[in-house]
This record gives sequence, structure tokens and C-alpha cells, in this order.
Amino acid sequence: MFVLALDTTTRGGSCAVAKDGIVLRERTGDPERPHDARLPGDLMALLDEERIDVRDIDVYAVATGPGSFTGLRIGIATMQGLAFAAGKPLVGVSGFDALARVARAASVATWVDAWRGEVFAARYEHGREVEPPTVEKPAALLARISAPTVFIGDAASVYADVIVGMLGDLAGLARPAAPPLAATIAEMAARSALAGNCPGPDDIRPLYVRRPDAELARNARPIA
Repeated sequence: MFVLALDTTTRGGSCAVAKDGIVLRERTGDPERPHDARLPGDLMALLDEERIDVRDIDVYAVATGPGSFTGLRIGIATMQGLAFAAGKPLVGVSGFDALARVARAASVATWVDAWRGEVFAARYEHGREVEPPTVEKPAALLARISAPTVFIGDAASVYADVIVGMLGDLAGLARPAAPPLAATIAEMAARSALAGNCPGPDDIRPLYVRRPDAELARNARPIA
């Protein structure tokens, strides 16, 4: 079973292809180029490198968020288009779940930069989500942590000084802080598909956490 996975939760993102649950290759994207300028080209280049025909892909997988609204829309739309055209399932994987799996620690805080001084965050204990996705200021999130915790995600790097300053020896910082996730997403999607979870492309639900700016601005307008 071939799985083609894509992550656009970060500026560069990544893509990967796996066979029977084993990752064959992972490719990181160029953060200086927008996702819409690189997709689906990055995916096709990856398949060419492994000499795999796109018609051989059995399952598509994509990160559902959180991340930039534009990046998530482009990534999900790209994989939906490929899956629809091929009549194949599309498995959505939370970027938080993938980060927690990469961290491989008893207690993990997944932090993704939400800009405006805020963080998209979730917390995991022994692989289980114990705090659902939220968007908050770093200090508010750190105030609820009282046990040794590994922080992973691009915001763990952005706010490293704040994390260590508030938690001291309780804080562990993953290295790298923001690892590519497509390979992990491919592995998770393969297990999900083998377990019988093969949703259609239109079943994808993005994990936005925060409402889009356009929606917030529309709701803030005075009623004429």
C-alpha cells in the first residue's frame, strides 16, 4: 500500500511517500516560495524520485492543522483534488498529533506559532491528548504546567526563553523544535487505513482553532 502525505502547516512544509507503512522518502519544501507555487509540483517530484506513478497511490494523507489559513487551504485542496481524481481515500491527520508522536516523551506540549503573541497549543500525556487545541498567550499556557514537559513545534523555538524562564528545569525543548511532519503523517495514515478508516476526500475537517481574519473582521463591522 502506497501512501502520499503532505504537510502545509508551516511555511516550508513537507511531503512524503510510504510503502506498507515504511517511509521511502520525505521532502522538505522551500520556505521562501508559497505553497501554491510549489504544489502539486513538490509531490510529483517526490514520486519521480522514487519512480512511483501517481496512479499507484492507494491512500492520500494531509495535515489538517493548525497553521496558517492559506497554507491549510492550499494543502487540503491539493490533496482533495488528487484523491477525488483517483477515487482514493484521504486521511486527515492533526499536526498536533504528529508533533506529539515525533516528540516521544511522557508529557508533550505541542506549540505552533499563531502570531500576535499567541500560540496554537495542545498537551499530551503518554500519547493521549489531555488538553484540547486552543490558542492562548504563552504565559497562560505555561501557568497550567507543573510537571516535566517537552515542548515541540515552531513556537517552542520562538518562545524558548519564555518557556525556560517560567518552567526552569521542568522544560525540555525538542531538537529540532519544528521537525518535518510528512513522514510521520504518512505512517499514521497508513495505520489508520489498515484499521479500516478510509474517509472520502470531502470528509476532511481543517483544524483552524482560531477563526479566519476575514470572518472576525466581518463580525466586527457595525450593523447599518
